[in-house]
Amino acid sequence: MNALRFHQCGRPGDVLRLERIEARSLAEGEVRLRILAAPVNPADLNFIEGNYGVQAELPARPGGEGCGEVVESRAPGFVPGERAVLLCRAGTWADEVIVPGGDLFKLPTGIDPLQAAMLKVNPATAWRLLHGFATPPPGSWIVQNSANSGVGRCVIALARRMGLRTLNLVRRPELRDELLARGADAVLVDDASAVEQAVDLLGENRPSLAFNGVGGESALRLMNLLAPGGVHITYGAMSRRPLTVPNGLLIFKDLRIQGLWITRWIESAPRAELDAVYGRLAAMMLSGELLLPIAATHALGEFQVALEGAAASGRDGKILLVP
Repeated sequence: MNALRFHQCGRPGDVLRLERIEARSLAEGEVRLRILAAPVNPADLNFIEGNYGVQAELPARPGGEGCGEVVESRAPGFVPGERAVLLCRAGTWADEVIVPGGDLFKLPTGIDPLQAAMLKVNPATAWRLLHGFATPPPGSWIVQNSANSGVGRCVIALARRMGLRTLNLVRRPELRDELLARGADAVLVDDASAVEQAVDLLGENRPSLAFNGVGGESALRLMNLLAPGGVHITYGAMSRRPLTVPNGLLIFKDLRIQGLWITRWIESAPRAELDAVYGRLAAMMLSGELLLPIAATHALGEFQVALEGAAASGRDGKILLVP
C-alpha cells in the first residue's frame, strides 16, 4: 500500500514522503478500508509540524479524518462494500487503513464520499458549539468569525434549522452574497468597524454565544458583541494570535471563556451519543442541507500541490486527497 509518512516533525512540504508500506493481515474485530477521500485540515499540518494536541509517534502517517469503503472485515456489523468514516486518528493520507470496527461510523447509502470525508470534524464541531455550552431560544442571535470556513458554514446550516439567527464575520467582502444565499442572516467584514456595524444591527439583542476560530483582535470583537453572561468558545486559531481578554469583560460582563477540541468529545462521548449526532449530520449531508465546498482534489503523489493549495490565501473550500 502507499501512504504519506514523516520521520521527523517539521514543515510538511519538507518532511512528508510517499512511501510503499507492506499491508498486514486483520486481527479479530478489525476492518480494512480503502480510502476514498481524506481532507487536508489545519490540524493535520499542525500534527506534522509537532504543534498539535497529540504528538506523533514517528514514523507517523497524517490524516485525522476520511471516508473509506470496506474491503475486508473481521468485525461484526461491517461487510465489504459498505462505507464508513473514521472516528479515530488512523493516518488516512494513504491507500488504505486498518482500524477496529468500534472506531467507525457506518454511512447511509448514497452519500457523496467527498462530502462524507469531511463529516467527522467540522460538522461535529459546529454541532457541539451549538449544543454543548448553552441553548439560546429560537430567534436569538449568535455571532461567529471565520464564517466561510468549514465550521462556519456548518454553524449557519445548523443554526438555521434550530431557528437561530447568525451574525457572521469574514475577511473578504465578496463572501457576503454566497453566505447570505446559504442562510446567513447578516455578514460583516471582520475589521475595526465590525463592532459598531454589528451594534447598529443588533440593538439590544446581543448574542449569548460567540464562536472563535481566529484569535487575536477578531476574538476580542466577538467578546465586545456578547451579551452579559455570554459564552465565548474558541475552537481554532487561524491567525495564530493569542486571546487577550480585558479585565472589564470578565468583571463587568461576566463572560465565560471556553475552548472546544472536538477530538476530546469524540473520545469521551458515549457511543450512543456519537451515533445519534453523526446520524443527524450524515442525514443532512445526504439531503443536501449540509454541504461543504471543495477547492480541489489530488492524488497522493500530488501531495506537494495539495499542501500548496491548502496554504493558499483566498481559498474557498477544502483540499482533498483522493487515493
